[in-house]
Amino acid sequence: MKKLIIGSLVGGLIFFFWQFLSWTILDIHRPMQQYTDKQGEILEYLSKNLEEGFYYLPTIPEGSSSDQAQKLMEDSMGKPWAQIYYHKAMNANMGSNMARAFVIDVLAALLICWILLKMGNASFNTILLSTIGIGLISYFLNNYTQAIWFEHKTIADLIDALIGHGLVGVWLGFWLRRP
Repeated sequence: MKKLIIGSLVGGLIFFFWQFLSWTILDIHRPMQQYTDKQGEILEYLSKNLEEGFYYLPTIPEGSSSDQAQKLMEDSMGKPWAQIYYHKAMNANMGSNMARAFVIDVLAALLICWILLKMGNASFNTILLSTIGIGLISYFLNNYTQAIWFEHKTIADLIDALIGHGLVGVWLGFWLRRP
């Protein structure tokens, strides 16, 4: 139980600090947050015309027929499209967001530890590669699958999966193999 708890807490801290570095000091996620000098005008227009929510443009109204969907798809080929995550007010409660992120990081590390401890006396390499594999599975099924359909850049997410899980894998390879 001690291995599970300490492994999870330290693993969660490693995930948390890597995420901090990748989003701030290293700024590898910048391509996912491009700047436009039209942002004031765009936000003003959106605030007058949208309710809070996630929008995919163009799309059809709920309840439309498959024929309408097919026609929209055909008419939209080669034309502009967009995704919009719109919120009426920015609420960047850093304390709450950081606490929630840390709890999730610890829970993720706990699940990884639990899986690795079920392997018995796994080698350092098995623990490291299994942890990286878990990170890659998550990346492939979430970030990359979304990128296939919505054509956005995910190299920063891949770096996060490899380095974050690699660092946690090194820690767990050391910690979980201790007597």
